[in-house]
Amino acid sequence: MVSKRKLSKSDAHGDSLIAELPQTKKSRISCKEKTSAEDGAVENDSIFVQLIKTAGITLNSGERQNDIAVDQATFQKKLCQILRKHPFYPHVVQEFVSGLETHIKDRDQFRNCLLPCAPVRGEVTRNLVHSYCESLIKLLLGIETLQPAVITLLLEKLPEFFFDTVGTFGTNFPRLIVNQFKWLDKILDSKDLIMKLMQMVSVSPVPIQHDIITSLPEILEDSQQSEFAREVSQLLKRDTRLTVPILDALSNLDLDAGLLAEVRQSAMIIVPAVKLEDLPVVIKFILHNIKAVDAVEVISALRKNLDLSSCILPLQILSSQSKLKSQPQTSSSTSQVSSSQNCVKLLFDVIKLAVRFQKGISEAWIKAIENTVSVSDHKVLDLIVLLLIHTTNTKSRKQIERVLRNKIPLGCVPEQLLQSAFRNHSLVIKDFFPSILSLAQTFLHSADPCVVSFGSCMYKQAFSAFDSYCQQEVVSALVTHICGGNDVEVDISLDVLTDLVTLHTSSLIRYATFVKNILDYTEKLNPQQIRKLFYILGELAFSQRQEDSYIQDDMHMVIRKWLSSTVPKYKQMGIIGAITVAGSMAAKRSKEDRCSLERTQQSEEHCRQLSILLDLVSYCCEQSPEALALYYDELANLIEKQKGNLDSQILERIGKSVVEDFSNDFVVDLTPVVDGVHLFPVKSLYNLDEDESQGTIVINLLPLLSQNWLGKSVGEMATRNQGKKIVSPECLCPSFRLLRLYTTEQHNGSMEEIDALLGCPLYLTDLEIEGKLGSLAKQEREFLCSLLFNALNWFREVVNAFCKQQDLEMKGKVLTRLQNITELQNMLGKCLAASPGYVLPPAIFDCEALEAAPTVNAVGLVKKKKTGGKKQKSEGSKDSSADHSQMEENPEGNQSEAETTQLEKDTTEKKSGIPLVQLQSYRAFFRELDLEVFTILHCGLLTKSILDSEMHTEAREIVQLGPAELVFLLDDLCQKLEHILMPPAAKRAPFLKQGKDCRNIGFSHLCQRSSQEVAQCAVELLKPLCNHMENMHNYFQALITENEEVVDGPRVNIQEHQLLSSCYQQLLQVFRLLFAWSGFSQRENSDLLRSALKVLADRLKPGETEFLLLEDLISESFHYLLNFQHSVPNFQCALTLTQLLIVIAEKPVASWKKDKIASLAKQFLCQSWMQPSGMREKGSQFSDALHTLVCVYMEHTDNILKAVEDISSVGVPELINSANDGYSSTYPTLTRQTFPVFFQVMMAQLENSVRSIPAGKPSDSSEVQLEKLLHWNMAVRDFHILVNLVKDGSSDLSPKKNGSSVGTSLSSSAVKTDAKNSCSFSAKALSSLSAPLPPQSSSGPTDCLTGFLLLMYLTDVMSFMVSRNFTSVSCLEVFDSRPVLSICLKYGRLFVEAFLKLAMPLLDYSFKKHREDVQSLLKTLQLSTRQLHHMCGHSKIHQDLGLTNHVPLLKKSLEQFVYRVKAMLAFNHCQEAFWVGILKNRDLQGEEILSQDSEENDPGEGVSQLPREDPAEEEGDISGSEDGSEHNDDDEESSE
Repeated sequence: MVSKRKLSKSDAHGDSLIAELPQTKKSRISCKEKTSAEDGAVENDSIFVQLIKTAGITLNSGERQNDIAVDQATFQKKLCQILRKHPFYPHVVQEFVSGLETHIKDRDQFRNCLLPCAPVRGEVTRNLVHSYCESLIKLLLGIETLQPAVITLLLEKLPEFFFDTVGTFGTNFPRLIVNQFKWLDKILDSKDLIMKLMQMVSVSPVPIQHDIITSLPEILEDSQQSEFAREVSQLLKRDTRLTVPILDALSNLDLDAGLLAEVRQSAMIIVPAVKLEDLPVVIKFILHNIKAVDAVEVISALRKNLDLSSCILPLQILSSQSKLKSQPQTSSSTSQVSSSQNCVKLLFDVIKLAVRFQKGISEAWIKAIENTVSVSDHKVLDLIVLLLIHTTNTKSRKQIERVLRNKIPLGCVPEQLLQSAFRNHSLVIKDFFPSILSLAQTFLHSADPCVVSFGSCMYKQAFSAFDSYCQQEVVSALVTHICGGNDVEVDISLDVLTDLVTLHTSSLIRYATFVKNILDYTEKLNPQQIRKLFYILGELAFSQRQEDSYIQDDMHMVIRKWLSSTVPKYKQMGIIGAITVAGSMAAKRSKEDRCSLERTQQSEEHCRQLSILLDLVSYCCEQSPEALALYYDELANLIEKQKGNLDSQILERIGKSVVEDFSNDFVVDLTPVVDGVHLFPVKSLYNLDEDESQGTIVINLLPLLSQNWLGKSVGEMATRNQGKKIVSPECLCPSFRLLRLYTTEQHNGSMEEIDALLGCPLYLTDLEIEGKLGSLAKQEREFLCSLLFNALNWFREVVNAFCKQQDLEMKGKVLTRLQNITELQNMLGKCLAASPGYVLPPAIFDCEALEAAPTVNAVGLVKKKKTGGKKQKSEGSKDSSADHSQMEENPEGNQSEAETTQLEKDTTEKKSGIPLVQLQSYRAFFRELDLEVFTILHCGLLTKSILDSEMHTEAREIVQLGPAELVFLLDDLCQKLEHILMPPAAKRAPFLKQGKDCRNIGFSHLCQRSSQEVAQCAVELLKPLCNHMENMHNYFQALITENEEVVDGPRVNIQEHQLLSSCYQQLLQVFRLLFAWSGFSQRENSDLLRSALKVLADRLKPGETEFLLLEDLISESFHYLLNFQHSVPNFQCALTLTQLLIVIAEKPVASWKKDKIASLAKQFLCQSWMQPSGMREKGSQFSDALHTLVCVYMEHTDNILKAVEDISSVGVPELINSANDGYSSTYPTLTRQTFPVFFQVMMAQLENSVRSIPAGKPSDSSEVQLEKLLHWNMAVRDFHILVNLVKDGSSDLSPKKNGSSVGTSLSSSAVKTDAKNSCSFSAKALSSLSAPLPPQSSSGPTDCLTGFLLLMYLTDVMSFMVSRNFTSVSCLEVFDSRPVLSICLKYGRLFVEAFLKLAMPLLDYSFKKHREDVQSLLKTLQLSTRQLHHMCGHSKIHQDLGLTNHVPLLKKSLEQFVYRVKAMLAFNHCQEAFWVGILKNRDLQGEEILSQDSEENDPGEGVSQLPREDPAEEEGDISGSEDGSEHNDDDEESSE
């Protein structure tokens, strides 16, 4: 009877079930011990047992399952019949359930009732019972009369097991109970059951909650799924512990799209807070069943919320444990790391499955990454997912490569991101190794240096993070690149191997055989690559305790073979390889290695081998001056590179020979008379030690050169036959470089031992060559050129050697040597001009011989120009730098100094009458300046007070760093910074080695330094550079003030102005190259960036920048540089300053900085740029710079459309009304020569700006639609003005007879107006707009529409008034010239395509609300499309292939526009307002173009008739009324 009361109470009061659960639990647990001790059938007289047995099931106790002898359906049917036919029915049901309750009080019996029944396999029942049978409880739940009572009984029983501990082999009773409700054929009251189960969830422990929630999808009816999903989604927000079961349950439900999106959003919110082990389940649900329309949005949100940084901590624990090997690792920490790694791997497995089996996921993920613009928004997740998709989806590989190629140069996927992915997620990335290898190989073939560098980083990270198999594949791929022969791939692959051999020597030594095989392909390697290769092999062979003798043997064989060769190339390779290997042999080893006896014996053996190798190299080079010079240079490089790390015995041996050789070969005592026969009289020049009392030494240059020159002329080879070493001037500079590096190494940087070489004279000849060159023989002129080249190179090496000395007298001598260099360069230019065909002697020996050395004919003379009253230069004119490689590599980079140098030389020619040769192409024949030379910039400029008074000596003249010397230094510094810090242009590298090698000639010493080292040196120079730039600013400011802002005033010294302008330009260029270095974005260089910015900020706020934030330092630096805007002397300086400010502003960019840059660019465009000679700046270089600056202005202005309208409606009319050689008064840079530049930029920027206008959506409000219509109206009006410039500027636009303005033949009453009405309306509009606009009232759309229409009519009137002034035909060649027409055809098509894609959807949805605005917009655009059609006809009749190539695509777009308008009208049920007529072909002047079948064409043809041989463009039109067939012209259909 107790059971009955509970059942009835539960049935009557279901809500109170949970409140009674604790009491029920206490009463049940007390009976738990009453279990059967033995297995066997349960026998008693209860109704429950008897009826169950009668129906076919035998109840067992203990561990034995219940037996069933009949089929399940038979049992249920039979038991139901027994209950219904029982005489006490329905009371017997309660007695039956009461018996069941009593039976399951025993724990084992309850378990047996929950477990499947065991079929009885008798002879009779063998075929009657299925092999698998349900549990007794589940069979009872299938009987309708018993189901409610059994459900209640089970739910009451469930709380008894809330706190049961389930062992390894124990029974999970809660799970078994819940499983009984799954997959029932019918549930009488499913809603009540679900409600009770959800109540149970609210009070049960988490494991039981997990079981109930995951089982509910199998219990629910279809109609209950949505309600259940909403309820558990709310539970998901409240309790993240149930994340996994809830999402698991929801993923098994069939939810409608709206509810699924709602639940997915709930899951998206908890992604950042969910546990790592639950994250894969959450991601699986989010990616489940995504529709293609929503895929990009869902993936973008997931990218934003999913952060892998939470996975890094466990991996860092693993890293720290690997370092602390001495400490025992606990099993708990190890298992935690393993679990975390497995969770991350499961996360990407889930993503991988979604990518593989769900269509559109991969494309959506790629699109989401593509749409991410900000650099900081890119994550490690993006890179790993791209690798995953590349591995999984082969069809997307090209797309992923394209995405990475676009993102890497922008800095969105930096190498730090790649390093983080490998460091923290190597277990995941290892599965994508084939894709990593494939991408790295592809990237190394790229033309973009950033992409190539990223590919090399992929190789290095893969080698470091993966196992031996992957390492072998990496080495094999690198060797394949090297053997392929492409210079870029060879260089980067050798650099990767160099890094690997430095960081992972022990790992790489296992694959030394692969690297050694490169020796078979050295034929394709240049000298620099040979040096890298032998450094790698030398490190592999000599850096380990157990050397690999086979590598040493192979290297020695190859080196000996090359050294004994008579081919110069092989001998050069042998020298480089031998000295590089010698460096590895002579390097000091670690202390622990040197302490061992075995190591000492090996070191002695290496010293012996090294001595033999150096003797061999020296012997093989004695008979070849170039080989001997290379030998000296390589030894010098070895000492410099291994500074402080060379074995002292080897260093002493090298030094002893070099000191003796240099003294004996090149230095003699100064005597009044020099013995011997020479081509020129010998004279001692450039002596800085005239007051020395003791004997003076002299460099024996001219006698050696004469001996060498005369020996060659008569063919004397006796010295070679005698086996004596040849002494050649070519070895002078290399030998001295080796001597001074040895001296600094031995004396800790002091040069006192050889300081006499700084001031000693040279044996030259009288260099007063004015008027003498023409009387000299060809041999004498060429000898004089060689003499000057050798003298120049000597002085360059002397400056390299002594530039760092702190002695003030030595500093003064170094400055004097710089002056000597600039003087000699001027003389050399004159001599080269008089020596056509002369081949210069080599000065750089570690490069391949040029196939065609530059000659005067190749370089070209600077022709003497007519002088138009220009000022003569002063006597002390100096030539500019000889190292103008900038002109070769980047024509836009140093254009200004090239022009300045040209003008400077022209002025010098006018006085001397001797032409000059530019020395930009002769970099390969000058010795390279070291970076340390630029410490000279700390000296002063121009004023005598800059040098300290201590610099004075007793009767000696003060030495200053003059403009010519500053130009020389800054030009070389610009070249070095550009070569190292700025990657070359993204273009395909040439296949010929000459193209690649030529770029590196003159930078061999620089290339041995890292970009970080070069940037550090440049930052240290910022203070003196700021001083010099401020001096330039003050000079030009004073010049402007003195000449009353007239550049070509009477007091302007042209030569001085040109030199200082070049200095100014190069100073700005140095700043730009430094701050544009991409390495500043790397974390390890952040302190260096801060130091650089601090130098600039200190100039404004001295002593106040120590604790400023980076953003504040950037702001102060920006303001400091902005102060130079008023003193820039030429347009190139203005452009460079603007580019410098852009570079500074990008770290990071702010809106006010963008406005400042736009304002500055406009200021420069509105400034008249004059040369000191009085001529306006012009030419192709000026046009290129102008194009760049106009683009900068358009890109940084806040309103591109307004800027385009301002130039086209203000500047262009002023230009048209000016004289033939005139310019716009508002924009003086806008001339007839530069109009195509402005026109191209305006068309391109206009087309680009409209693509940023969002496409129209049905959900857009009326205000949003009106705002977009306003933007499109402004864009279309600007487009109309630009397109009609081609027509209006080339014809007389006086009023027509009918008084209508150009392009105003409109028939619609809504838009039609005459000129008078337009003018009066515009005056009213202007008067209203002159006052402040009132605040927007509640009728916002109406006010906005009013402004919209006002702007339209204002533009109409402006176009009309401008057209009235276009009365000159003189601009015909400007406005309809071929370049302008080509620009118009190209960008006109792009604009129409953008309108079709972005504007037409907006018109579809806004036509009904804003009908008049849409009609006006289409009318304006239709006028422009007709003009484009006329341009197509013009291109055809002129048969210009360059123009006609644009015609087919343009006509296709115009046709699409017509029918797209028709579709828009049909969409809005106004298709009757559209009609199509035939538009005749006309030229730019409006004249009809007659074709063969023009007379046969019927003007009334409809759409169905196709054009024939010379088709007339079908032009559609819209009408505001139904009768839209009213015609206004015989060939143009009416509008509206």
